[in-house]
Amino acid sequence: MSDANVNTPEAPTAVTAPPIAGAPDTEASSTAADGALAAPSSSRRLMRTGGATVAAALVGVVIGLGIIEVRYDDPTPQAAALPTMSAPTPATTPFGAKSNGNHFGSLRDLLLPTPTDYGPGPDDGGFGNDTELTGEQLLSAELDDDGLPLPKEQQDKLRQYWESLHVKAAGVRTYTTPKGELTVTMKLRQFNQQEVQKLNEYTAIFTSETGIFRVGPAVPGHPEAHCYLLPARPSAPIDRLECSAAEGDLLVVMSVEGVAPLPKDRIVALLAQQLDRLAIPGASV
Repeated sequence: MSDANVNTPEAPTAVTAPPIAGAPDTEASSTAADGALAAPSSSRRLMRTGGATVAAALVGVVIGLGIIEVRYDDPTPQAAALPTMSAPTPATTPFGAKSNGNHFGSLRDLLLPTPTDYGPGPDDGGFGNDTELTGEQLLSAELDDDGLPLPKEQQDKLRQYWESLHVKAAGVRTYTTPKGELTVTMKLRQFNQQEVQKLNEYTAIFTSETGIFRVGPAVPGHPEAHCYLLPARPSAPIDRLECSAAEGDLLVVMSVEGVAPLPKDRIVALLAQQLDRLAIPGASV
């Protein structure tokens, strides 16, 4: 993966319902006219001109889940053919972070293991609850979808932008509490470090300056993390919170849905554990 800065091509504009980082059930509606996606350094100007909606739509596509599952055959206990035989022990694959910020190993290993007070969560869309996929699979699923609500010309521009990110891999794992009152989806996206940082910064600016979202909790020890609450009626029984953070070449997106009011301290503690696992440098085996 190249760590060089990548120029962002033109992208479609004016999507009426901007997708938000890590929200797989948020869809862009209507069609779009040509426009440009600005880097986060000019995001405040875009807020005034309406171009922010464009970048938000792209962020939603880039880090949203529209993926093809890569299946893993987890080792399961096997009955020995003879009393003297035993099941082979699988090799341990190293994973962690290099000093330059690039991570190595499987994203399935880099994802936070299911905590003791949680269980495996529901499937994220049609792709399971514990998934890793390659950049090529992610590109194919996102941009070759006949249902993508954009004209072909705009899809081509979006494809160019996507390819410029040099997406390497993506992964997702879900968790739920024993009584099911809280569901957490953790996602990792691995691509160009500079673009990871830009998208994370832009998400923070967009969600804080549009007035659409409610301010979320801070994540102690992780100023790079930004959390926000999705729009909801004051009396709504269900609430949703989302966070994003940049950790080297990994964009971390956590989506939470649960009974209101959400236990925010418990939620940010989970995100802090995930970010600590990705610390640079911090190789594990």
